[in-house]
Amino acid sequence: MSTSHEDSTRSVPLIPRTGIGVDVHAYDADPVPGAVLHLAGLAWPGERPLAGHSDADVAAHAAADALLSAAGLGDLGSNFGTAEPQWAGAAGAVLLGEAARRVRAAGFEIGNVVVQVIGNRPRLSQRRAEAETVLSEAAGAPVSVSATTSDGLGLTGRGEGVAGIATALVFPVRAL
Repeated sequence: MSTSHEDSTRSVPLIPRTGIGVDVHAYDADPVPGAVLHLAGLAWPGERPLAGHSDADVAAHAAADALLSAAGLGDLGSNFGTAEPQWAGAAGAVLLGEAARRVRAAGFEIGNVVVQVIGNRPRLSQRRAEAETVLSEAAGAPVSVSATTSDGLGLTGRGEGVAGIATALVFPVRAL
């Protein structure tokens, strides 16, 4: 039989944790002149911008959401929601960097993040390496980016918006 002292000092196994993040934004129906699409940490001049509280970067937002989820810190909305005016117009890479900081402050290190963009446009293939560099720098850990279409189905297939889905792997650096 253990004593209460032994129970209080027993450590939790330092096993990896995973998180999933999803973000979806519609295209801006009435963009301001000069507005630019922001996706995967990059500006895409000439592409239709997405509507949102911040820059509507679904890839960066999904990555941040996955990190927060993996660390048990809530989700993107509870950390950077519309009730937080300081995040209005914030760049997705800035939100990802802040999410990564919060994850590390909670006692975790980031293994990696994988994000997939779902939409008809823009075509990410020619800028994938650039996007991975920007998002990896923001997260301070490897971020892989891929893209797909949805064969004409749903809001992404109809060209009404873009979605991002991400997974993240974090591991505790100290007993929780």
